Amino acid sequence: MSAFDSKPQRMHADELDLDAPLVQRLVARRFPRWAALPVRRLASSGTENAMFRLGADLVVRLPRRPAAVPDVTRERHVLARLAPLLPVAVPEPLGVGGPDEDFPWPWAVYRWLEGRNPVAGAVADPERLAGDLGAFVRALRRIPRQDGPPGHRAGPLRDRDAPTRAAIAELAGQVDTDAVTACWEQALRAPEHSGPVWAHGDLSPGNVLVEDGRLSAVIDFGTAGVGDRAVDLIVAWNLLPATARDTFRAAVGADDAEWARGRGWALSISLIQLPYYRHTNPALAENSRHVIAEILAEAG
Repeated sequence: MSAFDSKPQRMHADELDLDAPLVQRLVARRFPRWAALPVRRLASSGTENAMFRLGADLVVRLPRRPAAVPDVTRERHVLARLAPLLPVAVPEPLGVGGPDEDFPWPWAVYRWLEGRNPVAGAVADPERLAGDLGAFVRALRRIPRQDGPPGHRAGPLRDRDAPTRAAIAELAGQVDTDAVTACWEQALRAPEHSGPVWAHGDLSPGNVLVEDGRLSAVIDFGTAGVGDRAVDLIVAWNLLPATARDTFRAAVGADDAEWARGRGWALSISLIQLPYYRHTNPALAENSRHVIAEILAEAG
């Protein structure tokens, strides 16, 4: 998994303050064979976990707050089932640490994945990346869903109506509330999905790695599970430019109803994230503004 050095982001009240010396102690106690490896914090636009580079080939991922704790176990089980059937690299868990006197929750060590996070508005080869992302989503959907856990974003779009409208009200004066309300209500009118499939659930720039313009890996499967296929279309707006969306849509095979729901998912997620993260996660807040602007441009 790849990221870059930076100071930690400002935290919400329920987040733990994590640093490299803490991780060094955790690793030394649980995995003595890695005790001598250097540890450095990595910046990430992710909201649930902190990541630390461990030597040249490993990365440590720790939940930042209580809500993220179940995803440590969930991701490990999901990856065991999905990884062999996907066309790109995904996280490979190498060891799991338990709670101790320095840290109250489970955490994990993964193999480092090379690549960089693409930036919305600055994708080097949008058409190629759109095709690669479409192939990833299509492969994920082909995996048998029997006994798969519900995804974190598995429910119908209408279940997000109240929090989405609350976010719109909170953003009055910062976005065109009439226009985003109209876009949201249009998405709600789309027919519901006819059957659940496997979905990553959080295909965003921070969870995508690229090398030489191609998709090289997808990370963070903590939200993955079975649900509405449209949820994985959010990457069409949070990363891909308008000129590459038709390529992605064709690669996925989305019909009009699915595409409308996907746009609704992208809009709802961004509207809710923007007021919540605008002071604590500038990168995520900026991407949320980008998504809203892209969707309003389409509507106009």
